[in-house]
Amino acid sequence: MTEPFLIGESMTGGYGRGADILYDCTIAVHPGEIAVIVGPNGAGKSTAMKAVFGMLNIHKGSVRLDGEDITHLSPQHRVAKGMAFVPQTSNIFTSLTVEENLEMGAFLRRDDIHVTMEQIFDLFPILRDKRKQAAGELSGGQRQQVAVGRALMTQPKVLMLDEPTAGVSPIVMDELFDRIIEVARTGISILMVEQNARQALEIADRGYVLVQGANRFTNTGAALLADPDVRKSFLGG
Repeated sequence: MTEPFLIGESMTGGYGRGADILYDCTIAVHPGEIAVIVGPNGAGKSTAMKAVFGMLNIHKGSVRLDGEDITHLSPQHRVAKGMAFVPQTSNIFTSLTVEENLEMGAFLRRDDIHVTMEQIFDLFPILRDKRKQAAGELSGGQRQQVAVGRALMTQPKVLMLDEPTAGVSPIVMDELFDRIIEVARTGISILMVEQNARQALEIADRGYVLVQGANRFTNTGAALLADPDVRKSFLGG
């Protein structure tokens, strides 16, 4: 199999000395794929994603992007290399308009950003309607669309989403997942942490089930959904 476009390989580390949260954990995504990280609360799902993005130190293992070792790069430098990260909370500027939030996402760019902005409005039509409205006045699902749109303004090669459907209704969750599928079809790799494991695995090309900071199951989304051990332990039967 070809080298993944992004891989955090055999990562061990955490937020401080002697407090490892990840143990020999490997997370990878291929070009244009959707990879999801699922598992119980406290399994290290978000920690694994933050490690890949450079937000915490790993003292074993490595992170590679398109074959380049980026283990020691800062998150800002990883953004410049083509990575975009949408945190679960505090992911928009509530006092700015929708349009201003999108413009903030293009801070590294020196070219015309309006083509990209129109593409985002095509992806999330409600944002075009509310482009002059303060983002803080939007619903939870609409705020998530703003957050994803702002990340896409960087023209990333990899889009990383931490619990994108947290706190939204099932209808909004389905709509967000549909949009995520559309983004992946453009060739952007998607790495996503999700609490809604069953729904996330249904759209995933590859899934990682973490338990206590280590890989417990790794397979295609469909294979994990069909695995009786995964179903019994993590999907409610």
